[in-house]
Amino acid sequence: MSMLRWIIGLPCLFLLVLFALSNPMPVPLTLWPFDIRIEVPLSLAMLCAMAAAFLLGALLVWINTFPVRRRARRAEQAVRQMEAEAETYQTYQR
Repeated sequence: MSMLRWIIGLPCLFLLVLFALSNPMPVPLTLWPFDIRIEVPLSLAMLCAMAAAFLLGALLVWINTFPVRRRARRAEQAVRQMEAEAETYQTYQR
């Protein structure tokens, strides 16, 4: 798994650095309902947009896995309870 991460990560990092170095020109960013306008380098604007998309995707995955994590916690509690009961039965048999 670690090797696969390097095989995929290094070319992506290389492309990201190339993109940032080749797009230093400023672009205006505006927020529609407000009259806010700022100029940032294109590479920074794209990196911020990608970071926001990544965080939104991570949030959606976290929300969608909530029922699975809840079932896993309940199953762990049930296992602990059964192990405690089994231990008490073993002490009675001795």
